Amino acid sequence: MSTPKIVLLGGGTGSFTLLQALKKLTPDITAIVNMSDDGGSTGRLRDELGVLPPGDIRQCLVALSDNPAVRDLFNFRFNKGGLKGQSLGNIILSGLELQYGSFEEAVWVAGELLHITGRVVPVTLTNHTLVMHDGRKVVRGESRIDHHTIQHDNATLQLQPAARINPLAEQAIAAADLVVIAPGNFYSSLLPICVVKGLPAALQNAAAPVVSVTNLVNKLGQTDGWHVADYVRRLEESLGAGAIDVVLYNKQVVAPQLLEKYAAEGEFPVAIDKAGFTGLTAKAIGARLVSPDISTPNPADTAIRRTLIRHDADAVCRELKKLLA
Repeated sequence: MSTPKIVLLGGGTGSFTLLQALKKLTPDITAIVNMSDDGGSTGRLRDELGVLPPGDIRQCLVALSDNPAVRDLFNFRFNKGGLKGQSLGNIILSGLELQYGSFEEAVWVAGELLHITGRVVPVTLTNHTLVMHDGRKVVRGESRIDHHTIQHDNATLQLQPAARINPLAEQAIAAADLVVIAPGNFYSSLLPICVVKGLPAALQNAAAPVVSVTNLVNKLGQTDGWHVADYVRRLEESLGAGAIDVVLYNKQVVAPQLLEKYAAEGEFPVAIDKAGFTGLTAKAIGARLVSPDISTPNPADTAIRRTLIRHDADAVCRELKKLLA
């Protein structure tokens, strides 16, 4: 399969990391992106201009870009004044949306400017708010949910108003040779995609295998103590039983100095003990997937905490290539 059709579902740094490597594997790649973000630079633009969230879209566009100069332009963040912390790329996307009256058109034009490989598709074009029901407590907004300590195992997410899958996303999944669910914040990045109307059916009906790349570290207050299998089971609560065919997880020991940084904040690696896989229907594949490079956060990006431990995107792609073969 010389030019496989690969679809990546996600948003944020998890998708950004994988897309940079996937575009070397095939030019026929579609990034389907979460549209629930309302924090940081994106949140300010949504509140002030009434636009759709550009942040995760921008990251995916930049990851697929072959134009270094424009890529750097979209990555620039202001570090002082009234625009402190604001992303220039987000401003450009929002400006294009206002100019053309269409977010889809804005994404296409930005893709042309950045000379991207493949395409970036918003999972939905419905302007919505992400809402969590945690017992009797209702938490509104992706940024608030991201910082919420979950009290009940059966906490659920919904989009208000209900959002329908973008037809372009539905078509890409139907035509794919491989569908990949990227790592990312579970309740604020991954699950919001899964509760978009039509997305579960699209994955259930897909001819391509669906692969979930599991997070490296659990998030304090939300996924504490989770095993690889817990991520699959929780995703399938929204997607339907058997929706995920393969789960790819890290079995490499993380450097102690990095683990200490996370442990100090109560966060620990995702569990991979053999007993935890009991009853899992998806095929579990373990590999060495941790990047040797330590992520350095942008000092101007003050609104969002960025992870230090990242996946080795090339290692993940090698495993995905085996599945395609």
